[in-house]
Amino acid sequence: MKQIFTPCVLCLTLALASPSPLLAQDAQTDREEGFSLMERGFRLLFDGLMQDMEPALDEMAKAMKDLEPMARQLAELVGDVQNYDPPERLDNGDIIIRRKIGAPPPPDLPAPDTNPPLDQKPEGQIEL
Repeated sequence: MKQIFTPCVLCLTLALASPSPLLAQDAQTDREEGFSLMERGFRLLFDGLMQDMEPALDEMAKAMKDLEPMARQLAELVGDVQNYDPPERLDNGDIIIRRKIGAPPPPDLPAPDTNPPLDQKPEGQIEL
């Protein structure tokens, strides 16, 4: 009797332990639906964030456009950044950026602007 009972119990256990195709399909459908819900949720979240951030991004783009001429002047003055050592802070708070030894000479300084805009007053003069 034991010889018949043991294989039957083993077969019954394996039959119950293996998932049925119907359950596997339901689980896959639930998983896909969960992913699509998460995808829609993330899309709504990011759309809301973009709507909230759009004014700030527009202001930042305007500020960058205003800074572009100064950034170009700075790039001309400095030349290649790889010709400089990392910045050092001195005990008194000054920051020094040294040129590397053997670096090519720095670019020439631009000529001073002889015709400044009318809205800028020369330094040292006070309007009374």
